[in-house]
Amino acid sequence: MVSSFFWLSRLTPSSDVNCDGQPPESKVPMSIDETRSQSTMVDSSLDQPMEAPKKKRIMNVVVQPEFITVILLILAFIGGSIISPYFLDLDFLLNYTSLFIEVGIMALGMTFIIISANIDLSVASTLALVGAVAGVLFFDLSMPMGITIVLAFLLSAALGSFNGLLITRMKLPALAVTLATLALYRGAAQVLVGDDSRPKLAWSRDIVFPDWFVGIHRVYIPGTSIPLPLVLFVILAIVLGILLHKTTFGRWVYAIGTNEEAARYAGVPTQRVKLAIFTMMGLLSGLAGLIMVSRLSVARYDHARGWELDVITAVVLGGTDIYGGRGTIFGTVAAFLLIIFLRTGMGVANVKAESQLAVIGTLLIVAILVSNLTKRIRT
Repeated sequence: MVSSFFWLSRLTPSSDVNCDGQPPESKVPMSIDETRSQSTMVDSSLDQPMEAPKKKRIMNVVVQPEFITVILLILAFIGGSIISPYFLDLDFLLNYTSLFIEVGIMALGMTFIIISANIDLSVASTLALVGAVAGVLFFDLSMPMGITIVLAFLLSAALGSFNGLLITRMKLPALAVTLATLALYRGAAQVLVGDDSRPKLAWSRDIVFPDWFVGIHRVYIPGTSIPLPLVLFVILAIVLGILLHKTTFGRWVYAIGTNEEAARYAGVPTQRVKLAIFTMMGLLSGLAGLIMVSRLSVARYDHARGWELDVITAVVLGGTDIYGGRGTIFGTVAAFLLIIFLRTGMGVANVKAESQLAVIGTLLIVAILVSNLTKRIRT
């Protein structure tokens, strides 16, 4: 039986032969053209997976807020050059940028604040209060200018720390705290100097800040000269960029902004980090206040009124997520320059200050919308 079955199985057509005794169609040898066509299909299928990641990488770059900001910056420069030939003058751009350098300095600190999912609305009021105190110390109390500057920086740190302590120790929301200190610090500045200034307009022309402190001093390089405040801004941008992007402290700031509770469980000293960045914000605002007093040669309570909007716009327009967890110093610097170019163009076109403020406000709304849109595209 077994042997019979064995011989019958040998007589059964194999799977390699059909009922007509011919090999199946899939086994028929292909022609040369068919072989080439099949090879081309295989090659194209191999290329597709390689092209897809490349296209994805390009799309990821294009939808980055920083990339969009740089494109807008280039367009603003081109548009400004068409409106006025001054845009092509390097000295004009350097001088005009130095007129708003206080915004850029405060925006650097605000980048840390917003990345950590916080906000500081008191920056411009801190600027005004520090400037007013410096004026009172020097003119009313006859303090030496060097000691006045040291005390002004100590006050700046104290004002920033006050915000930070209310937020970290009292567990109060940053928006409410800094909205209150916005009014508190501005009111204190007005109480100190009143509606007048330091030096007072009625005083003798001999009663002024020392020569080494006032005016926009310049750093001379071959072919041109750069305003000293602009040089200081560049140095701060580099130092704070390294601090944010290359240090453990910077990673802690990102972690807090992404998920503060998870960061705390991971061992991040969240309260100390937040206190540190608010103190740093106070110091940078105080520095901006001293620069403004130096540039204008006068201290007033209404200095930088409304500049909170410019500062926050520069940060958000530069790609920092208003909800925290993302942002770069490079983006903030690019957005700051964009705002300067826009203000310069509007100034050359005789656009009123109120209209310029409306444009900046609109720009902030657009920046938030674009940030949300690009976030959805990336995810």
